[in-house]
Amino acid sequence: MSNWKVIERAGVRDVLGEGALWCARDNAFYWVDILAPALNRLALSTMQVERWDMPEPLGWVVVHADGGLVGGFRSGIAPITVDPELVVGPRKAIEAHLPGNRMNDGKTDATGAIWCGTMDMGETQASGSLYRIGPQGDMSIIDIGYIVPNGPTFSPCNRWLYHTDSGRRTIYRFALEDGRAQKDGVFAVFDEDDGFPDGMTTDADGFVWIAHWDGGRISRYSPDGVRVRTIELPARRITNIAFAGENHDRMFVTSASIGLDATEFDGALFEVDCGTAGLATIPYPGPVT
Repeated sequence: MSNWKVIERAGVRDVLGEGALWCARDNAFYWVDILAPALNRLALSTMQVERWDMPEPLGWVVVHADGGLVGGFRSGIAPITVDPELVVGPRKAIEAHLPGNRMNDGKTDATGAIWCGTMDMGETQASGSLYRIGPQGDMSIIDIGYIVPNGPTFSPCNRWLYHTDSGRRTIYRFALEDGRAQKDGVFAVFDEDDGFPDGMTTDADGFVWIAHWDGGRISRYSPDGVRVRTIELPARRITNIAFAGENHDRMFVTSASIGLDATEFDGALFEVDCGTAGLATIPYPGPVT
């Protein structure tokens, strides 16, 4: 018996599914289709999916403490509301001096700060950076020189940040203290047979789950960077992972169909029975514009 199932969406498949997010307030799992571009929502009460077209590529969403979401668009960050109707607010520019860049992945830590990465749309230039947007809205550049930034995810104690450069098949670990991050070294490196490390999440035991782009699976790593478990999936380009539900024990996994002669599974959303639970999602409390 398989330990995964496909969430049915009447034949809809994502071009580039990403940005996996659990929102307890809405009892819903959100994720983005970066290049469609679109925002998706799965209501856990009904298991029905809604989908909204977005005005430009959308790399990630986080929960805002005052209601709605915050989205990382190609041109910057903006508030998003979908109830009772879709409203996307004005976008606050992040890299106006780099028009070829876009947002790719982002998440909040235990303080509500947003950590997010930018990248070259063509995936050829190492023009991407890792940013931190603090709970009061202050922004700082944490690291530079990324080809395809992914992750990020955090240890349960919020002392460690894990962040990936997929183009280099490398996951880095950063030490966190008072909103600052110091690169601590390499957490893990993927072999060619592994594909490329993509989105990540952390479970309640501090183990890191990593999606395999061009690897067709997800893997669980111990806090010291040792792979301890792998779950195979029928999609080839697995992109992101998040725990959801009241007890954070339902795992959802996104995938992509871009660049493939797609099967019925490429670009699907999966629910995976992994036997462990994750961490609560912390809303971002700060200003957006």
